[in-house]
Amino acid sequence: MGEISQAFSIALNLLWSFDSDLIAIVSLSLKVSFVAVLIACGLGFALGASLTVYRFPGRKVFIVLLNALMGLPPVVVGLIVYLLLSRSGPLGVLGLLYTPTAMIIAQVMLITPLVAALSLQTLQSLFEEYDEFFQSLNLTSREKIRTILWDGRFDLVTIALAGFGRAISEVGAVMIVGGNINHLTRIMTTAIALETSKGTLAFALALGIILISISILVNGAVMLVRSITTRSSHAQ
Repeated sequence: MGEISQAFSIALNLLWSFDSDLIAIVSLSLKVSFVAVLIACGLGFALGASLTVYRFPGRKVFIVLLNALMGLPPVVVGLIVYLLLSRSGPLGVLGLLYTPTAMIIAQVMLITPLVAALSLQTLQSLFEEYDEFFQSLNLTSREKIRTILWDGRFDLVTIALAGFGRAISEVGAVMIVGGNINHLTRIMTTAIALETSKGTLAFALALGIILISISILVNGAVMLVRSITTRSSHAQ
């Protein structure tokens, strides 16, 4: 018990002193996850809106596959990206393996199905509500997509925050393609795993405290956005 208390004390000192290694790991974690979420939201929102508006053969099968990919194991995603980026893989010439870019690619592959599936559920409800209105105005498919994306913007922000929460807590995929290289690809989750295995509990606890704090902030932001959405819907 005394050992754990001492580890907590050292962890708090590291946080208070803004330890340089700690800051570097946290900064890289936020950068990788933020970029990955931006790309995933661009792809996921566009895919969700397109599946909402367009009707084509095999659409329902595509939606079933999309929902199934929401539960894709992170280590499988990491393995796929590793095979693509390894020297013998089709994208090996780019030399992206064991770089932050590889980690971003892995997170994008992991988050995009989640964002697309959740946005499809949200936008489908809006589309059904506005369908007769759209028909009366004789809008094009692109105009319908722009309208439902704008009207569903608050719900989409919530989805984006959920995607960020998934990204910042990811460890399996980024460990495989990033390699957990110090000062290059080491992020909070992989550093926690490494420091725990080394017995450096203080550093791992400091990172854990930051990770939990970020999780709380993200969940708080989700609740705030939902309350804003509820108030705006009541006002209408």
